Amino acid sequence: MKFMDMELARRVEMAEAVAMRSCAEAGLRTRPDLPIAILEIAGGIAAYAGKDSPITQAIGVGLDGRVADSDLDLLEEFFHSRGAAVALEICPFVDLSLYQTLAKRGYQLTEVSNVLVRDLKLGDGEEFAGKWDGVVTRPAAAGEADLWTLTVAQGFAEHFPVTREITDVMSGFFHRENASSYLAFINGEVAGGGAVAAHKGVGGLFGASTLPAFRRRGVQTALLAARLAWAREQGCDLAVSITQPGSISQRNIERFGFRVAYTRTKMIREWA
Repeated sequence: MKFMDMELARRVEMAEAVAMRSCAEAGLRTRPDLPIAILEIAGGIAAYAGKDSPITQAIGVGLDGRVADSDLDLLEEFFHSRGAAVALEICPFVDLSLYQTLAKRGYQLTEVSNVLVRDLKLGDGEEFAGKWDGVVTRPAAAGEADLWTLTVAQGFAEHFPVTREITDVMSGFFHRENASSYLAFINGEVAGGGAVAAHKGVGGLFGASTLPAFRRRGVQTALLAARLAWAREQGCDLAVSITQPGSISQRNIERFGFRVAYTRTKMIREWA
């Protein structure tokens, strides 16, 4: 078992931060008109991809030590100048002073999420099969970007309406480097999709969803297996997934050997 400390937490957080940045940059390559902006600051990365985009946020801030007021001023200006609220995903390993400073600046706690990890080097004889109870998975082909994007977006539709900003984000996942996008099929029909990315030995699992008609049939289990196999093939020693506490997604990945490493908080400052 890997014990979580600041060094390992930094690897985990930066894997997601880099995935966010790469997603935004990949989206810009396919859609040069997108209002993409990136800022590296205070040990983390901030991205802007539209006021309501799910990747418009900052990840990893505070991982290099205490955050100066001047850094927070710059971070706030980055978002404020673009008409967006400031959203920070905060790792609990940061210095406590960051929480205190954010409270004084009017930030509100809006969400908590569990960061779960799995050691990919345990069990040398363990294999991740590509077929689970009739569910077949494979990497999406180069010409299937629209199919994969729409499938994943529709799988989240009851929580996040399928908007242009959502599909732009999904498209960025599909086209980014050091990553792979998977489709799942049942009886030849597309049933779901998900993505995986590698960064410094961390395999991050992202964007997995199942179309409503195919739920409770093992689609997520099959997608998990396929993406873990890919991460191991890339030399990753650790897999990471982020879920809402107590959610079905958390239960699914815990059954696959993941454990909760820590709980993250999302802090937001809205502008009057």
